[in-house]
Amino acid sequence: MPNASSRIRGILPSGKDGWEVHFTAHARKEAGEDIIMLSVGDHDFPTPAETVEACVTALREGHHHYTELAGLPRLRAAMAKISTRATGVATGPEDVVATPGGQAALYAAVQGVLDPGDHAVVVAPYYATYPGTFRAAGADFSVVETEARNGFQPDAEAVRAALRANTRAVLINSPNNPTGAVYTRRSLEALAALCVERDLWLLSDEVYWTLGGEAHLSPRALPGMVERTLVINSMSKSHGMTGWRLGWLTGPASFIALAIGLNLVTTYGLTDFVSRAAIEALENDYGVAEIAARYAARRTAFLDALRGQNDLVVRGSEGGIYAMVDIRAVEAHCEKFAWALLDAEKVAVMPGASFGDAAKGHIRISLCQPEPVLREAAARLRRFASEYKKKVA
Repeated sequence: MPNASSRIRGILPSGKDGWEVHFTAHARKEAGEDIIMLSVGDHDFPTPAETVEACVTALREGHHHYTELAGLPRLRAAMAKISTRATGVATGPEDVVATPGGQAALYAAVQGVLDPGDHAVVVAPYYATYPGTFRAAGADFSVVETEARNGFQPDAEAVRAALRANTRAVLINSPNNPTGAVYTRRSLEALAALCVERDLWLLSDEVYWTLGGEAHLSPRALPGMVERTLVINSMSKSHGMTGWRLGWLTGPASFIALAIGLNLVTTYGLTDFVSRAAIEALENDYGVAEIAARYAARRTAFLDALRGQNDLVVRGSEGGIYAMVDIRAVEAHCEKFAWALLDAEKVAVMPGASFGDAAKGHIRISLCQPEPVLREAAARLRRFASEYKKKVA
């Protein structure tokens, strides 16, 4: 057959990507092994019942048709209201385009600000799809690693050093996946000042904004940033709707008007009945407070259960649905540690190196399990770390 385009062939690199531990653990669990899965970030509970019922009602009422490319007007209005609350900046429906999930919002942002050959800077550790999203745009990117000892806070001067003449954008994620770090005002102000100085776009992935523990700070709210910030958001984590594929992109109205064109040539709009369920969920905050409280309690339970094991140090982990554990005092090679933990204690975790060099020597713990399971996992992790050190001593 004829060759596929270099663009699509380059999205996913060949070779190992660090997810082998998760896939192996999942296969073994499906085969009947009693494995605690802490390697993936999908809720272990269903979407709130009110949202489900709203979807069923919309289906029965015959909402089975095409929707406006930018999203149903009431959906955009509800998303704009949430964006006003999340970013602290007055936002209207014209500043929002609805997308099928946060990944589609990220794709729209990257496609919208980068031409083939342009350059971007990505702050790491980062969500796994970021590199492929830049490759899909034919764009180049550099990774700026944060430091574990500083709680994975971004360093604006390190970002500055990575800038090139053709740099157009910087991509950040706070609360962060995989580290759980919540970027401080000081960190965000320094990045914002750099973006204003160099006339850069700031792409801000804020899908965990309700799970940060304290009041959320978006860089869009900082001086000079409204006109150069694109906020990626999603209902997956905040509203317990991972499989529903509902997200949105917030930015300057003139940019959003152009970004709507991507929906024309990709998705041709969103699903009607799903959109109407999302409206109800957004307008009524279905599940938001409960989900945030649940993950806050889980984080506390896990960290409390791990406390006292001096060879395991938690880094970042202030928000989101993950904890990042430094295991370098036990084993410098995090993938080796993860495989051994799976075999010895039947606990599946993600090697930190899967998310960039900054997280090497760490393991990412998903908090998508009930508190008793997380406590048991912490006990197994403590036991494993102690026995591992004895064996290598």
